[in-house]
Amino acid sequence: NCKDDLNLPDIRLIRPRSLIIHDNLKKNIHYIVNCYSDEKITNYQKKFLDIKLEIEKLKFLTIINNYSPSNIPDKQKKSKVKSNISKKYFKNIVLKAKKYIKNGDIFQVVLSQRFETRLNKSPIEIYKKLRITNPSPFMYFFNFNDFQIIGTSPEILVRLRNNKVTIRPIAGTRPRGKNRKMDNFYKKDLLRDKKELAEHLMLLDLGRNDVGKISNVNSVKVTENFKIEKYSHVMHIVSNVEGTFNKKNSKIDTLLSGFPAGTVSGAPKIRAMEIIDELENTKRKIYAGGIGYFSSNGDFDTCIALRTALVKKNKFYIQAGAGIVADSIPEKEYQETVNKAKALITAAS
Repeated sequence: NCKDDLNLPDIRLIRPRSLIIHDNLKKNIHYIVNCYSDEKITNYQKKFLDIKLEIEKLKFLTIINNYSPSNIPDKQKKSKVKSNISKKYFKNIVLKAKKYIKNGDIFQVVLSQRFETRLNKSPIEIYKKLRITNPSPFMYFFNFNDFQIIGTSPEILVRLRNNKVTIRPIAGTRPRGKNRKMDNFYKKDLLRDKKELAEHLMLLDLGRNDVGKISNVNSVKVTENFKIEKYSHVMHIVSNVEGTFNKKNSKIDTLLSGFPAGTVSGAPKIRAMEIIDELENTKRKIYAGGIGYFSSNGDFDTCIALRTALVKKNKFYIQAGAGIVADSIPEKEYQETVNKAKALITAAS
């Protein structure tokens, strides 16, 4: 039922011929060129020479480490921010979702709104600013010529590393305090909130179920439980679920076991997605999808496309959602979406 007003592909796959890997911790750079076993020795030698040439070029580059705030202009005219729906509309669909919960269709559903503003700076400048103002476990910038993706996601979608499957549900949010005292107040308030705790437990159980689909029997464990993680503008309740990969499953099966994430759709997932399609007025596209990579050794790492902006035709789009349960208060859920979007909106303005 949702309209597709952004005209974006549902999926974009990239198979790079070469990679430059910048290790921020060890402060070094790796340059990788793929060579395949069926290639002639002359191709191998050529690629070896290509690497040496590229390394010489890299010696003259400074952009990789150039994350100084002084390079980012901050005195610019701020553009107005608008949403694809009104506040009244959002609060109304929260009430409709609560009726579905009361009737037993679902236990929880994530409803979102999409913010839009005109761009005053280049997308790469926004990404560089976010690395300073909103560092997150997953940082990414993709330039697809006709559109760009900028992201600072906090949440794993599905990870497979050394035969260990990981899903890390995030649910439960409070804003950051202006000082340590207020920060601690919000932290304690979040961990006392029965609605937030019940929502997180529900999505933790869903995460355990998703990991269990592709793991060995009796190998699924919750290794972190109801931990608080703090970011620049918000704090969250986070748990960590791990299982031993069952090799009868394919890597694609493993990814799909947790896609889409329950933390951005709801529970049960399929009915929640049907309700999202009914209540939200535009397709989500990149929002709540997945971004990541598959390695040649079979491991992969993906994150949920949260705190992720789309840039297209000089417009900056950022979408954010809130988990709706039986006890949800529409005004608070609306404000949660605003708080989650604030870091990227600030970086763009």
